[in-house]
Amino acid sequence: MTAVQVRAPHAAPESTPPITGPRPSNPPRRKSMVMLLCIAPFLVLIFLFSYFPLFGWVYSLYDYKPALGLSGSEFVGLQWFQMLVSSPTQLAQIGQVLLNTLAISFLGIAASVLPLGFAVMLNEVKAPWFKNAVQTLTTLPNFISWVLVYVIAFSLFSSSGLVNDVLVDSGLVTAPLKFLDSDQHVWLSMAAWSVWKTLGWGAIIYLAAISGIDQSLYESARIDGAGRFQLMRYITVPQLMPTYIVLLLLSIANLLNNGMEQYYVFQNAFNKEHLQVLDLYVYNIGMTGNSLSLATAVGMLKSLVSVALLFAVNGIAKRVRGESIV
Repeated sequence: MTAVQVRAPHAAPESTPPITGPRPSNPPRRKSMVMLLCIAPFLVLIFLFSYFPLFGWVYSLYDYKPALGLSGSEFVGLQWFQMLVSSPTQLAQIGQVLLNTLAISFLGIAASVLPLGFAVMLNEVKAPWFKNAVQTLTTLPNFISWVLVYVIAFSLFSSSGLVNDVLVDSGLVTAPLKFLDSDQHVWLSMAAWSVWKTLGWGAIIYLAAISGIDQSLYESARIDGAGRFQLMRYITVPQLMPTYIVLLLLSIANLLNNGMEQYYVFQNAFNKEHLQVLDLYVYNIGMTGNSLSLATAVGMLKSLVSVALLFAVNGIAKRVRGESIV
């Protein structure tokens, strides 16, 4: 008779031997730590140069005197903020400054399509040497300081400049035209100088975006008989729209940030009323008017309004396009 081995129906499973020695590493976690260490220096720089200076907002609560320091200056609370809205003269001045700021900003936004159009047209140039030469010549002005730009403008458009000499010598005008020492069309002239300086630089982003367009789209369109302008209209420009929309949203968020270098060098007694933007106004009342606390209060309000604009534009973009930038 053969013996049959019968296993117990609820036999306990064999226990797993304990793991001895070093535990296995976690590659995803180690990779995350490496990436965090890589971006740590940039986070430190952002904190030092973007967030740490916000401590300076406390100066808006004092009547700050540089000779006495913050501890020796008088605490005045919200006096500077109340003065901004209680004085009719101050309100009128701030209203003109805001008008100048918004007018120049909207002209800049209207001109933001020029780098896109320039990049599309430059991409159609077939001669590489000519394309590279045009791109280089139009990008170089971005690296010229506004002081040097004003020197060029003065040599060309001052009362004794080249343009007026040509106009007077040719008999077209009897007296030199006042291009620089006049407040007529000063917003348009500032926008024109800004476009001349940044056109090539702004087109670089669109040229990079064009290089990333799927070439099979062009090949399919050519097979269907599309011409050059149809390729630009139905493929290149639509493919650039996401990039343009993002840059447009950032421009709208920076409506109050015009910078001050351009307007500081071009300002004079004739055009200062229509040229003083918010950044230049803060500089003038802080450094020229020696009212650092009032300048801090105005700068603080400008920053808060800019942040509000950014979130408003971000919300609009999310509602319209389903995507946001923040």
